[in-house]
Amino acid sequence: MKEYPESIEELIENLRKLPSVGRKSAQRMALHVVNMDKNNIESIIKAFQDVKDKIKKCQICGNFTEDSICQICKDSNRDKSTICVVEDVTNLITIEKSNSFNGTYHVLNGLINPGAAISNDTSDIDRLVDRIKNEDIKELIFAISPTLEGETTMLFIRELVKNKDVKITRIASGIPIGGNLEYFDELTLSKALEDRRDLG
Repeated sequence: MKEYPESIEELIENLRKLPSVGRKSAQRMALHVVNMDKNNIESIIKAFQDVKDKIKKCQICGNFTEDSICQICKDSNRDKSTICVVEDVTNLITIEKSNSFNGTYHVLNGLINPGAAISNDTSDIDRLVDRIKNEDIKELIFAISPTLEGETTMLFIRELVKNKDVKITRIASGIPIGGNLEYFDELTLSKALEDRRDLG
């Protein structure tokens, strides 16, 4: 026998599809929704629909945007000669909040799994290499979590651009091996960017 009526159970199961949401958290949210005003629920539904209908990836860097080009890539005050390579948009936002970087970004949308490197989708890496070929890029900063996948991805990209006239660095102090960027504070990230080191 199920704990709740079918419609509530269905809502609970759908809420559990969200990251870090277990059964108990999903139950609490579902029961809260039951007691919400209909206008508030419709507003939430519209927000979900708008995100799916309007949000796309920036054609240049892969950041989230409602236009073809994101606000960072449009910004004429950014240093277009420096690209900070990140795993996902969450890491991009984390670095932006540190107010310590004024260049542009490139979002990889995932890292290379060394156990399945051949089957990995490298389209975002290919776009990065194209940017280096076609733009006046002087420095590539890797701001990738120092995991096995992160190290593999950095080495792979470094090999692809080794004959290009571009300085390759990575963020350094303050980020421990095995750490995940999204969990570090602005000061730690600022120091890591400041103390980046040459991989050349």
